[in-house]
Amino acid sequence: MKRPFVRRALAGMAITLLVLAGCAKTGSDAGAATASAPITPALIPAPAALQAGEGSFVINADTRLSATGEPATRVAGQFAAYLQSAGGPALAIADADGKNGIRFVLETGDAAAASPEAYTLDITPEGVTVKARDERGLFYGAVTLWQLATQGDKSGVALPALHIEDAPRFAWRGFMLDPARHFQTVDEVKKIIDAMALHKLNTLHWHLTDDQGWRIEIKQYPKLTEIGGCRIPAGDGGKDPKTGEPRPYCGFYTQDQIRDVVKYAAERHITVVPEINVPGHATAAIAAYPELGSIDTPLVPSSEWGVFPNLVNVEEPTIAFFENVLGEVVQLFPGTYVHIGGDEAVKDQWEASAREQARMRQVGAKTEMDLQGYLVERLEKYLAGHGKRLIGWDEILEAKLPPEATVMSWRGIEGGLKAARQGHDVVMSPSNKTYLDYLQTASPSEPPGRPALITLQDVYAFEPVPPELEESQRHHILGLQANLWTEHTRTFARLQHNAFPRLAAVAETGWTPAAKKDFADFTRRLPTQLKRYDAIGLGYAKTPFEAMIATEHDRKAGTVKVTLSNPLGYPVHYTTDGSEPTPTSKAFASPLDLKLPVTVRAAAFAEGRALAPAATFELTPAALLTRTDEAMAVCPDAGRLLLRLEDDGPAEGERAIFNATIFYPCWQWNQADLDGIASIKVRAGRIPYYFQLAHDEPHRTFEPAKSPLGELEILGGGCKGHTLASVPLPAAPGADGFLDLEAPLPAGTAGRQDLCVRFTGDTRPQMWVLDRITLQPR
Repeated sequence: MKRPFVRRALAGMAITLLVLAGCAKTGSDAGAATASAPITPALIPAPAALQAGEGSFVINADTRLSATGEPATRVAGQFAAYLQSAGGPALAIADADGKNGIRFVLETGDAAAASPEAYTLDITPEGVTVKARDERGLFYGAVTLWQLATQGDKSGVALPALHIEDAPRFAWRGFMLDPARHFQTVDEVKKIIDAMALHKLNTLHWHLTDDQGWRIEIKQYPKLTEIGGCRIPAGDGGKDPKTGEPRPYCGFYTQDQIRDVVKYAAERHITVVPEINVPGHATAAIAAYPELGSIDTPLVPSSEWGVFPNLVNVEEPTIAFFENVLGEVVQLFPGTYVHIGGDEAVKDQWEASAREQARMRQVGAKTEMDLQGYLVERLEKYLAGHGKRLIGWDEILEAKLPPEATVMSWRGIEGGLKAARQGHDVVMSPSNKTYLDYLQTASPSEPPGRPALITLQDVYAFEPVPPELEESQRHHILGLQANLWTEHTRTFARLQHNAFPRLAAVAETGWTPAAKKDFADFTRRLPTQLKRYDAIGLGYAKTPFEAMIATEHDRKAGTVKVTLSNPLGYPVHYTTDGSEPTPTSKAFASPLDLKLPVTVRAAAFAEGRALAPAATFELTPAALLTRTDEAMAVCPDAGRLLLRLEDDGPAEGERAIFNATIFYPCWQWNQADLDGIASIKVRAGRIPYYFQLAHDEPHRTFEPAKSPLGELEILGGGCKGHTLASVPLPAAPGADGFLDLEAPLPAGTAGRQDLCVRFTGDTRPQMWVLDRITLQPR
């Protein structure tokens, strides 16, 4: 089904999908740039030390680049290519130094005297010099210069005289990409790599296998991609719209493509860390080679999300299988680390398996977690024998862990603390701070994901080195990593939306000294970073830059109290006469008391320009009687695992999006004004219940159906209150995929009440979900 792709004026919610305005310019040609004042540096990540000088240097089409030696020449060429790709002038590389030039200098001497990623940048009226002892540092100096050169007019920009001495705080500055759930093409992966490089991120964690797909070619085991690389999506998305036949979702990277991506990343000083997940998240592998499994039931790559019970066994042939897999993996990835997963390995199948229980006794494992530890130990030894280090999610700490193993702490920071105190290296990646599939604002324009908010502020505030960690163990914190799981990220546009600009905050934490971090200053620099994103075609999220609205209305008086805001605190300017807001329009300072109907237009501003086109809010008595699912509250104490879910169809194009709590589906309109309301109209959709809950299964509850197909129930006083109306449900929604039901209210219903909407009956195999609720006056 497909919900019409429109935005509606709703109480308490912003309604317009916003598109960022184009880049502002500071001059129309090189002459204008020469005459203009030097820019104010707006660098992300902020450098370790910046000292201002006097005067300026203009980069324009006449500027020449110079470099000596292959590494420096290579960096000069990369700078020129990045500058031109962002709309800047095409700069030639000269053989000799000269005035009006930019020099890239790879210094000789003791390279161990400083971080290999350190550099210095000097800008004077006579020219620019980037110096480093290692090509990595020279590249990052070029990135800083690129950021400065993309702040002004595309044909020429006056750079302020300055001196920068810079080096990263952490050695691991990472981003995890998940093609196992939804696949990214090679070109899309390369676009992410370029964006990472321009943020000075240096580690791409590639999550190549999971329950839903095996994405890396293993020549010895072709079924891993032939069978494990395809799944049939749930519902309408898994059907050919013309024939009704199954429509597989497939994708994998050939080994040649892997080599191409790894080489592309290395040229930008990014190390690719592959992940082959065992013993859990292995459904696709077991589907391809059933002998790997712990049960005899045939499996297929899953179209569902969540935590699965399917584990590989730990018998010798299976260990040999994964050693052979890793034997091909280590030939493709020259970096130090290989990730073996280890997370969410529910042990039910091992507990019930006589073979695995016998295997435990054979290897001396007292518990099923010890058996997982035995597998980790075997794989660690194999990797070490090939010059690699094992890294895994923090669950691997629950058994004896080889001292050389590295831990990626995702269930908070506690695993990282424990690992560091045991002498293990650690990458901090807590799900409540660095998971980018969580929504970043409360805007209804956010795509599907986990609605628990991880805002830009949350990401920026994360400190990878816990203050309680002893000083002697702090060197074990290698750095931090952001992860973007793609269960709900079906398109590359959504992936970019989820990653940016939050990945810029990750980059600043990874690079900039802790004492120099300042969120207010970061948001001052961020609008300039958005211009760079626009210049290179990066599809970042617009929602943090929207103007949003909240309303309280008095239906009897015909008035509305309006509060305007921006998620990042940028000033909001507005009009109420239908005109376009400008920087000179009224600035929102306190709630507005307005008569209905009224049209409010608003935009957030920085540096004299709108960060997004004006949002338009049509506030009418009728519109304020409707709430969508996004504007409804979650029923308290009734299953609070809220997800923002996409419909299962159509196969291609836009789909409806619903907020739903999957443990106990219910929606609540707090303090709904029922005076003069005769009935309630509910519009609902239906989607497959595509979730594996493992040990959380007992938390899934629902109201028993009182009739064969269940009921729509409306309750007053909240979801534990009294029933106001009950309407039988049909067998299926209408032809458009939606259902419209009207529930008359009992005579005498009045006053403000917490209004609860729920559907009775089992949520499997399909669940009804709320689209909108409308109060119908008498």
